[in-house]
Amino acid sequence: MASLILLIIIYISFISLGLPDSLLGSAWPSMYNGLNVPLHYAGYISMIVAGGTVISSIFSEKVIRRLGTGLVAALSVLLTAVALLGISFSHSFALLCLCAIPLGLGAGSIDAALNNYVALHYKAKHMSWLHCFWGVGASVGPIIMSYFLIRGSSWSLGYRTIGFIQSSLVIVLFTTISLWGKNNSQSSSPQNGSEIKETRQELQFSQLFHTVGVKPILVAFFCYCSIETTTGLWGSSYLVIEKNIPPEIAARWISLYFIGITSGRFISGFLTMKFNNRQMVRLGQAFIACGIIALLLPVGRALLLPGFFTIGLGCAPIYPSLLHETPKNFGSEKSQAIMGIQMASAYIGTTFMPPLFGQIASFLSFKTFPIFIGAILLLNILMVELVNKKIGKNNQPV
Repeated sequence: MASLILLIIIYISFISLGLPDSLLGSAWPSMYNGLNVPLHYAGYISMIVAGGTVISSIFSEKVIRRLGTGLVAALSVLLTAVALLGISFSHSFALLCLCAIPLGLGAGSIDAALNNYVALHYKAKHMSWLHCFWGVGASVGPIIMSYFLIRGSSWSLGYRTIGFIQSSLVIVLFTTISLWGKNNSQSSSPQNGSEIKETRQELQFSQLFHTVGVKPILVAFFCYCSIETTTGLWGSSYLVIEKNIPPEIAARWISLYFIGITSGRFISGFLTMKFNNRQMVRLGQAFIACGIIALLLPVGRALLLPGFFTIGLGCAPIYPSLLHETPKNFGSEKSQAIMGIQMASAYIGTTFMPPLFGQIASFLSFKTFPIFIGAILLLNILMVELVNKKIGKNNQPV
């Protein structure tokens, strides 16, 4: 019973993780004029958020060891709730940057904690479905924001609404902390039904980096999150500036990208019963490539929505499948530490690549958007295949 209740709480937590992630991209076309800053400054806010996430991800293993997964999850969501409410009352770029710090710090620890917990204690289908629920949050975020924008209200009301939703989850998490310890003693392995012995040894970073397959998997996570966040942050601006779509309509259209991620992860949960994680990753990469091609074809607006939706579908299985492989690839005793640096590498991509594209677009044009994410996709494919080669037969079908 504790395991089932806890799983429901984790599902809700993943919705909470997704809600803030898509807000900035959908709101920014309406925000930057009022803040009197250039368009590409969204990349700096994204960089601060991601930088905080990198720091908290790197140290997540030590923090979780001391406080436990449940308390870390509750404190992390508390940080994000405070940050979102702070942003909703901010009317200067400097204050937005200040509030972005706790938003990033809160996201990193809970992301690493929940992903490793699920990888150890639940089957691959739950990893896909949980990230599907992240997509629910990421899809609802722009819808909530567009609701206020279409009615002529301020973007701050969108942030405030999400902040109140996060605050409600904080109460739930703090009142259910004891369930995490109970589930540790009751959980069984998602792979073979035998009990997991979740031992965690103190590991130095040098030991982790010398583990076979770690270096290319870090690059693979870097590339994946670069694609996901660059598309989520700049997709709406690409529609507005390059395709002349009104900002309030672009905010709604870009939600189809997140809906693609959401629906794709729901479907992926069933597909994991038939296909292994490697096959799921390759399938996702193929769909992203098809979506990029759709954006590049000179057919006007006809393929914009299908293109973004297909990119979202392609993103769907890659991240949860790579995460679920972590204990199998590197062992359960190393999984939390490696999960932390994987998340850190992912958010380094989130930190630097969206602002890098913002600079490229400001010097060239937003026409480079699909080319940019296409180049990163190629590197992701190369790194994932290198990991598969290095790990070899250790990676078995789920």
